[in-house]
Amino acid sequence: MAINADPITLTRYILTEQKKHVEATGDLSLILSAIATACKTITAAVRRVGLVGLLGMHGSINTSGDDVKKLDILSNEIWINALKHTGKVAILATEEEEEVIILSDHEDAKYGVVFDPLDGSSNIDCNVSVGSIFGIYRRVPGVTPSIADILQPGTSLVCAGYCMYGSSTELVLTFGEGVHMFSYDPTIGEFLLTRKGIMIPDKPQRIYSCNEANYASFPKGFQDFLDFAKSGEKPYSLRYVGSMVADVHRTLLYGGVFCYGPTKAAPGGKLRLLYEVNPMSMIMEQAGGKATTGTGRALETPATKVHQRVPIYLGCVRDVDLILKFLGEEKEAGHGTPGVTLAGGEGGVAAGAGIAK
Repeated sequence: MAINADPITLTRYILTEQKKHVEATGDLSLILSAIATACKTITAAVRRVGLVGLLGMHGSINTSGDDVKKLDILSNEIWINALKHTGKVAILATEEEEEVIILSDHEDAKYGVVFDPLDGSSNIDCNVSVGSIFGIYRRVPGVTPSIADILQPGTSLVCAGYCMYGSSTELVLTFGEGVHMFSYDPTIGEFLLTRKGIMIPDKPQRIYSCNEANYASFPKGFQDFLDFAKSGEKPYSLRYVGSMVADVHRTLLYGGVFCYGPTKAAPGGKLRLLYEVNPMSMIMEQAGGKATTGTGRALETPATKVHQRVPIYLGCVRDVDLILKFLGEEKEAGHGTPGVTLAGGEGGVAAGAGIAK
């Protein structure tokens, strides 16, 4: 393979975009540089997890009530340390901490960051792809940081992204002006731009991704969609990894739909709004797709608490609209759909003013 004499690194791309906005201060660039460093460090840990004693349980419980893996704890510490030392972040919210982390000495910082440091970590011991998910919100600088800085709807996201640690490490992000992919080249230690302006294929594949073991407790409308998907003239394929990052990454590149709807055991859904659903929904909309809770546009869902859970159906417009049709028919039939009542309509693309934010 030839060596590229003029590679577009993540840093170069961010600085180039920053120059397009006279009001840009460079703060967001520093934050993204820190996130890239965190992702590189976790990549190294994932690649050596069996060699350095990081397999297995830590012995603690996370905010979901699940057992925590050793690599969960390490990944969380990596993210926190990388972000707090930028001096550009005033508040952090992570899947691994019950309360938000207030950086009181950074009151002048313009941003708050929410993240899941290691999504799909239950799969790490069997060598299945895992990832990190993040979202960046703007706050009012000079004001004492508070939880209100991040309890914003997804439409207020300045930047959203995820990093998948698979056969290669891929960082996918959006500033509200398209979706771009950067692949990590360990030989030079840099993320390089490999795909710009990612869009869901015009002819998306027929793939649905969900934990179908929960079929019996899904809303009837979603059951009807699954029955249709398996019995139509052109049946869908089922593809489910069990790591949200991996399943959404495939959905983004191939089309189809990723679903984690309400169940009898979790009527409000399982995935967390702030640091899982909102970032992935922004990315999917920016790629020409759609994201719904089943009762409203996901990005317009009011945020009321840090670890708030919601149902989510996201992917190509064809399949999300089809699910909404079946859920609507269920509602009209008087069955009702388990879950939460949410504000906001369907459709629309998350607004953003690019890296200038």
